[in-house]
Amino acid sequence: MDDGRVGVYVHVPFCERVCPYCDFAVVAARRLAVEAEERYVAALLRELDGRRELFAGRGLASLYLGGGTPSLLRPESVARIVDGVGAAFEPEGALEVTLEVNPSTLERARLPGFRAAGVNRLSVGVQSFDDRALKVLGRAHRAEEARASLAAAREAGFENLSLDLIFGVPGQGRAEVARDVAEAASFGPTHVSAYELTVEAGTPYATGVARGTLTPPGDEDVLAMMDAVGEGLAAAGLPAYEISSYARPGFESVHNRRYWERTPVLGLGMGAWSWEPPRPDARFGARRANPRRLEVYLERVESGKPAAEAPLEVPDESTARSEAAFLALRTRRGLDASGFAAEFGRRPRQVYGGAIDELREAGLLEEDREGDLRLTPKGRRLSDTVFERFV
Repeated sequence: MDDGRVGVYVHVPFCERVCPYCDFAVVAARRLAVEAEERYVAALLRELDGRRELFAGRGLASLYLGGGTPSLLRPESVARIVDGVGAAFEPEGALEVTLEVNPSTLERARLPGFRAAGVNRLSVGVQSFDDRALKVLGRAHRAEEARASLAAAREAGFENLSLDLIFGVPGQGRAEVARDVAEAASFGPTHVSAYELTVEAGTPYATGVARGTLTPPGDEDVLAMMDAVGEGLAAAGLPAYEISSYARPGFESVHNRRYWERTPVLGLGMGAWSWEPPRPDARFGARRANPRRLEVYLERVESGKPAAEAPLEVPDESTARSEAAFLALRTRRGLDASGFAAEFGRRPRQVYGGAIDELREAGLLEEDREGDLRLTPKGRRLSDTVFERFV
């Protein structure tokens, strides 16, 4: 449901190294030239100026700089982006400004500058504290660099600190994941995102799996790793509030919740996605995706054209209902029956009654007196099976 605000996502595609499992819109840039950086930042601000009218009158809920590796930008470039977005949309209350950071000496040295630029939340791409796993993942850093970066983040004054972990790496088991979780918790993060490594078509990782040089763990092993993540983080005071997200109370990601709650997000930059607000020709909003090729994006914006000519998708009511259901079920709150009825005119049971009964009988879904729906612990482990019934 629309909350009258907007979140802004800024995509910075540059990476020191493109990881073999990555399917994001990124480009390799071992050393980012100042001229290339300034050209890209100028394009971002020009795109912002051209698209702000569609979100006019909305307060700013969050700003998230992701990638890629946005911390390859100099602090002065980050400050230009933060200031530009703040000038376009009036911040409402305490604004969450997140920057994704990878462990490296260069980025570590820039942390005080990022703090001064207005960043108040870091998302650190640790992925693992096991050097063997990091090597399989093709990461540019090793565990000791991650430890140094986390310590430096605290020294720079960052209290709101999120860590990314990946599990399901070839050769990894529950014990290794449990060690990663325990070490992550020892740094006192406010938030952890833990993702299962998936095989994305067209990536070097997918090629390795197809050739048999990489063997992903089996389903039961992955479920055991998932349990290790949930149990370890809950014990450390970071309960799950979404399938892949864990936080101390009060530190849930403001920006990421906008996606699960289907509230407007303006995406800026190469390959960035937007969720545009409802309008007469798009009752349930619209998705827009920018070009995934850097030169195409830059040339369009610099020539005064929209980065994306038209919405990629305008969901119909059936699609919007399905998305509302399975995105809400990803979260601890679950699917609110009254809110669903207010938007779609019918309660979840009136639309999905058969599926709800079958999933309840299988122990994957629970329904309360008001008709609100939530995943059971078993349902969280088998969430894809549940979501398929709502699509």
